[in-house]
Amino acid sequence: MNLEVVANTTNITRPTPILFVHGAWLGAWCWENFQGYFAQHGYASYAVSLRGHGASEGREKIRWHSAAYGYVADVAQVADSLDREPIIVGHSMGGYVAQKYLEKRSAEACVLLASCPAYGIRGFAVRFAMRHPWAFIKSQALLSLRHATGTPELVQDTFFSPLVPAEEIAQHFARLQQESFRMELETLFLNLPRPESVKTPILVLGAEDDRVFSVAEQKATARAYGTEAEIFPQMAHAMMLEPGWQLVADRILSWAAGRGL
Repeated sequence: MNLEVVANTTNITRPTPILFVHGAWLGAWCWENFQGYFAQHGYASYAVSLRGHGASEGREKIRWHSAAYGYVADVAQVADSLDREPIIVGHSMGGYVAQKYLEKRSAEACVLLASCPAYGIRGFAVRFAMRHPWAFIKSQALLSLRHATGTPELVQDTFFSPLVPAEEIAQHFARLQQESFRMELETLFLNLPRPESVKTPILVLGAEDDRVFSVAEQKATARAYGTEAEIFPQMAHAMMLEPGWQLVADRILSWAAGRGL
């Protein structure tokens, strides 16, 4: 698979690379803040655009790509190209992909950032349907999840806090794209994560004002992996793009350093 991988290897002093896995509708571009910041702290990092996303191949078939198999294979392809097993950081849908990847493979460590819950996205589906019924109906009836992110106002309400200015929302909105409808079915009920199969150390980070995955869902995911979720106040779902993203990055850095990575 021909994948877009954005690498930042400008100042390597730490032994373990970081592999960033984006969420739905996004691409490698969403990690721009983190990649520059982690480079300042000595980490080589690699941000993959999963098949059908960004500049990776497969855009024409994206509605039916499998997150549990195809997206996981993309992560494996990039991980296998590295000299050492990475720390995997997965945001939202990327957290689901990371969980599925770790069922059969290992990594030095994994960070679940505002991740799809271990028991599925039913809660989000219900909340989104109640908050934005027309967008939900269109996305399901037309088998097109792009309708769930159809306007800048919808994107602001779902993914960002009021602290993010409208001009930034417009910039992010311009880069959003279609997403896999099959992925929705997998994360709802067809192929849920199996935490009992995962042996890799997990850090679960959530946002207090996340309207996609709630604090309760993040805490339940953490319990499934035998740890406790850490919740950042006054932040919404897109934690790597929100004001205060540096605090999130610092927590990942301190956790990785504490593990000697």
